[in-house]
Amino acid sequence: METINYEEFSKVKLRVVEIVSAERVEGSDKLLRLETNLGNEKRQIIAGIGKSYAPESLVGKKIVIVANLEPRKLMGLESQGMLLAASTETEGPLLLIPDGDITSGAEIR
Repeated sequence: METINYEEFSKVKLRVVEIVSAERVEGSDKLLRLETNLGNEKRQIIAGIGKSYAPESLVGKKIVIVANLEPRKLMGLESQGMLLAASTETEGPLLLIPDGDITSGAEIR
């Protein structure tokens, strides 16, 4: 596994967001379009979790995202962050969800 130093890691901004709405991306069996609340702003995230989650099961969940990732287009839609999920060769992706109710926008340290 490649390592990074603390200075590189400190550039990554992890934040808690609440999923406000979720829908399947037309033409994809695994991409979902998530509208999220970062506390002081709304973000659209395109995520490859559609085989593990039904869109309606995600609304209201709080998840962790990389908030300062450069936006990227997926199937013509801009993704403004990346959610954190765990997977193995046989399981997942499964979302990393905070243990307890925490405010949207909270920083992961």
